[in-house]
Amino acid sequence: MIQASRNVARILLSTWQSVSVTPTAGLKIFPVPVKFGDIEYPERARLKIMEKVPQFPPGMRPPKMQKRLRYMRGPEPTHNFLMYRQYGIIATGGGRLKHGHFEMIRLTIGRKLDQERMFAIWRVDPPWQPVTKKGQGQRMGGGKGSIDHYVTPIKAGRVIMEIGGHCEYFEVKKVLTQVANQLPFKARAVSQEILDKQAVKEKWLEENNQHLWTWKYMVQNNMLGCQKWISPVDKLWFNKYL
Repeated sequence: MIQASRNVARILLSTWQSVSVTPTAGLKIFPVPVKFGDIEYPERARLKIMEKVPQFPPGMRPPKMQKRLRYMRGPEPTHNFLMYRQYGIIATGGGRLKHGHFEMIRLTIGRKLDQERMFAIWRVDPPWQPVTKKGQGQRMGGGKGSIDHYVTPIKAGRVIMEIGGHCEYFEVKKVLTQVANQLPFKARAVSQEILDKQAVKEKWLEENNQHLWTWKYMVQNNMLGCQKWISPVDKLWFNKYL
């Protein structure tokens, strides 16, 4: 019995080795191409070079300024949406952009940008707020220091730049995420679809929240006398923005 089974195994093995298998191409089903529709392109496809120092009228002395941290705190009320409704970078926290950050964004996006079917635009102003600094080793006093450089203050929710054209999100997600991670404040790469889903989710959470002890409820009702010791910023935005 064992010998017969061995003989059958040898016959099957010899038959299998003599059979040649030829691979054949099967039916491939590709997804339907995305229809972009009519996309309006700006005059310039690449990001323009931002000026390092703002231009003042001849004979005018460059003015100095206080820190004015209110320019970086709180939500952005105006430039918080995508004009071309495609892709971009949005700040999730406040901070300042220097001229070096503008150049980093411009050069990184310029390398990956296909000008024949893509474009990129700025959504922030060039550096305009002066930052003063005294020389190393100086004693206290002697008045305010001289202007060292200029910055652009950014609030949470501000759109830094946009990318659009005949392209999909997976094509630009990697470069947008790379740029967002190198900024001096928290930022992320987004698309119009992501922003729409986020708005719907926030609205649903606000309407279906069954927990009444929220920051907004406690501050507005002065629970435990919290308005005496909490930050004035928390009275405005209820612990949502620093």
